[in-house]
Amino acid sequence: MSLNHVRPWRNIYRRTSRQIMVGNVPVGGDAPISVQTMTNTLTTDVKATIAQVQAAAEAGADIVRVSVPDEASSKALRQIVPEVSVPIVADIHFHYRRGIEAAEAGAACLRINPGNIGDEKRVREVIAAARDHGCSIRIGVNAGSLEKHLLEKYGEPCPDAMVESGLDHIRILQDNDFHEFKISCKASDVFMAAAAYQQLAEATDAPIHLGITEAGGLVSGTIKSAIGLGNLLWMGIGDTIRVSLSADPVEEVKVGYEILKSLGLRHRGVNIISCPSCARQGFDVIKTVEILEKRLEHIKTPMSLSIIGCVVNGPGEALMTDVGFTGGGAGSGMVYLAGRQSHKMSNDRMIDHIVEEVEKKAAELEAAEPDLQVSKPAAE
Repeated sequence: MSLNHVRPWRNIYRRTSRQIMVGNVPVGGDAPISVQTMTNTLTTDVKATIAQVQAAAEAGADIVRVSVPDEASSKALRQIVPEVSVPIVADIHFHYRRGIEAAEAGAACLRINPGNIGDEKRVREVIAAARDHGCSIRIGVNAGSLEKHLLEKYGEPCPDAMVESGLDHIRILQDNDFHEFKISCKASDVFMAAAAYQQLAEATDAPIHLGITEAGGLVSGTIKSAIGLGNLLWMGIGDTIRVSLSADPVEEVKVGYEILKSLGLRHRGVNIISCPSCARQGFDVIKTVEILEKRLEHIKTPMSLSIIGCVVNGPGEALMTDVGFTGGGAGSGMVYLAGRQSHKMSNDRMIDHIVEEVEKKAAELEAAEPDLQVSKPAAE
């Protein structure tokens, strides 16, 4: 929960949900909102899939989903799961046997789609496999693949149809005394997804997996996800998120974290506050920020850095950041440490110097509170 007693207008009161485990990652309750992504390699290409999972984990992914479309892919999971550092969710569609095989192969969670997994008997078999092998389950409702009877009832995909689909499957799991599940109701339409999630949040205490499905490319998908997920998270809805982009999975993780960081719900790495630049800038702000984003990727400790082109807003922004640089005149600017003016630095040495100051500050923060790198929720 994001709580700020000094600035109460920043407070976010998270919806109360049950907590489940996805491998060693808690989802729901008072656990941090976890960030997920999904591989886009062929799962049967074990080496490539492991590499992509590990790259996502290094970027901050807490959980990674892997598609299991055939028996060869479920067999490949047996080799993938032991070699990666994050829990694996097996994405199951159309054939319930893949869910059983994935559970046996070591998946931490099974994602099943009510619209295509089959009848209740098949779902019961997947539940049995999940129980036997310590898996959780995600009920993954998607507006693009709703059950035929619901489309006939409602005429088209809509929030009511999505929520009914999800609640029907919750009933099946609960009737079989299985409660280690979370649920999502994704749509590519931001309005539909947001309305469905709000209804779902009122109808169940299950942990909620947020996502705007098929959101688009890096820019358009980021914007749609920020609007849809950001508003829901602001309302306190959501226990784990996946940003769906037609892009590298690492980019999904980065965007997911930026959404959570902007709301004060997760903190990881350097939060750069920078101006858009204008004719007043004392140095090339855009190029500087681009370089610093790359140079500071290795910093996992939560901290803030302001990079402002001139003195209009620079000193004020620096008051609220761990490290700051404000452009001045005559080829130099002012370095701020812990919100206070510290010393001047020439523009040509500025980038290397800022990296040094950030690394130094990160080391100080880690020494004072070693658990900072764990990316705790803002309330802790």
